[in-house]
Amino acid sequence: MSMNAGRPYSEPRRTVQPAAQPPLGMWQQVSPGPPIPSPAHPPPGMESLGREHSRPVRAAVVNGLLLVFAALILGGVAVLVTVQLGAAALVLCAALALVPLAICLAGIRWVDRWDPEPRGALTFAFLWGAGMSVAVTLLLGPVVTALLSVGLEGTSPDIIGPVFQAPLVEEAAKGLGVLILALSRRTHFDGPVDGMVYAGTVAAGFAFTENILYFGSAITDPAGLGGLITVFVMRGLFSPFAHVMFTGALGVVLGMVVAKGRGKGRLLGAFAIGLLPAIAGHMLWNGGLVVLFTDFFSFYFLVQVPLFLVVIAVVLGLRRAERAVTYQRLAEYSGAGWLTNQELEMVAAPRGRSSAMAWARAVGAGPGMKQFINTGVRLAFVRQRLRAGHAATHDPQLEVHLLHELEAARRRILNAASARRV
Repeated sequence: MSMNAGRPYSEPRRTVQPAAQPPLGMWQQVSPGPPIPSPAHPPPGMESLGREHSRPVRAAVVNGLLLVFAALILGGVAVLVTVQLGAAALVLCAALALVPLAICLAGIRWVDRWDPEPRGALTFAFLWGAGMSVAVTLLLGPVVTALLSVGLEGTSPDIIGPVFQAPLVEEAAKGLGVLILALSRRTHFDGPVDGMVYAGTVAAGFAFTENILYFGSAITDPAGLGGLITVFVMRGLFSPFAHVMFTGALGVVLGMVVAKGRGKGRLLGAFAIGLLPAIAGHMLWNGGLVVLFTDFFSFYFLVQVPLFLVVIAVVLGLRRAERAVTYQRLAEYSGAGWLTNQELEMVAAPRGRSSAMAWARAVGAGPGMKQFINTGVRLAFVRQRLRAGHAATHDPQLEVHLLHELEAARRRILNAASARRV
């Protein structure tokens, strides 16, 4: 069934071409996989499969416990920070810290907009970053500093702390949260882009709490309000994505291993490997002014800005590779009769998505179209897991459930468009 209700919908020009392999080699070669269910004869009992059954109950319980644990740790950190700064200063510093947090979350949301991760998983990621990562840093930071001072005898404490200790401890603490998500959310942790999203959310949470501490320290500085404004501009406006970039490198590495269907042992190895670029980037960022430059603006425009542009290019490349996989897998459903060629373009092609959303908003079917696209993208990666041979036990049922969600979203779109036409 096509989307031509309400008014004619011009088919968008294809912008993503199917290929034998996705760009960048992020996903391994896959087998034909299990047959696609027929639209005319779906498996019995699958029509009523609810969202609540899309993953095992045990996994839901584990994820719930992880959320509670992360929330409790954040509560403890909040009490500690309140005691340190005072309630009034905490409110002011938290309000300022919301600015870079909003910038980071907006960027992450843009990356994740067509295949949004579960809110529970993103909430855990933020709580882990803002609470557990900070707690680990506060507890282990002094210990690691003392050990490094012994091993780097004669090195200034001003170098040991920010250049060596902070990158090591902070990236390990943040990265552990990303690893937990890679192990506990395998049905939603599909590849490098998802890894970037989860890692970026953890990092945004960590930066939020860290900014509160930095702003609070600036309040007590002799420079007064001027010092606070300087710290806010440098941390909150000039470099809000710093932590997102560092930890994002780890997330990309973990996502690449997940996409290839490696076991837990390989995932642990990827965690160790992914920490290397995260720590190195953090060391360069913190140590640039100490080791390479004496002028902040020279360092900012010659190192930090180019590094940020490189990260943007990597993210765009990863999203392009993900779109190619989406197109390839959904083309199989199109061939089986679940999607028209036009709908395939609507879900998988950037221009098709934009045109479809513009048309749907004009006829009052925007939410339905957004769900149609999001469901289609998720379906593509369920199919990818099935073909790659590392699907979860409930993925065949989830595949059918998502196919029926597509049908339901299509009906809502057409009903909304028909009602607007009348």
